[in-house]
Amino acid sequence: MNEQLFRGELVRLTAFDAEKDAETESRWTHNAEFMRLALAEPAKPLSPVTIKKKYDDEKEKERQRYRLAIRTLADDRLIGFIALQWIEWNNGAGFLSFGIADAAERGKGYAREAVGLMLRYAFAELNLFRLTAVTGSYNERAIHFLQRNGFQIEVRRREAFNRDGK
Repeated sequence: MNEQLFRGELVRLTAFDAEKDAETESRWTHNAEFMRLALAEPAKPLSPVTIKKKYDDEKEKERQRYRLAIRTLADDRLIGFIALQWIEWNNGAGFLSFGIADAAERGKGYAREAVGLMLRYAFAELNLFRLTAVTGSYNERAIHFLQRNGFQIEVRRREAFNRDGK
């Protein structure tokens, strides 16, 4: 594989830097729209100190979770995250999650490229066989994005997410 494993034409995937990234990721947690689109758990604002502690806690889970920062190549800005998690090594399966925090940065190809890099990493480097992505039915943009990027709808869990009383 001649290509750089974590670098595309628009973005690169890196480790999170507790000193450099905690403030930015803390701001993401104050963005209710992003939090509700990217995560199933309740939105909750977190301080930079709490984010730094989260980075330390993740070091213990590295074998089951690969969470990387999405940074623009043009100016090295942290714009999102991408993760492989809940990996079942015996089955070669895991879950993919990702998000671009600022709505103004969506639709520019950053997520498409980051997902492509992570899929290549998952299948070629980690030797996984299957990835699953989960999103709510209210996130139609994510559903279409996932389908355009090779995912298929296999299961619909009715009323699995409770958002706004629905």
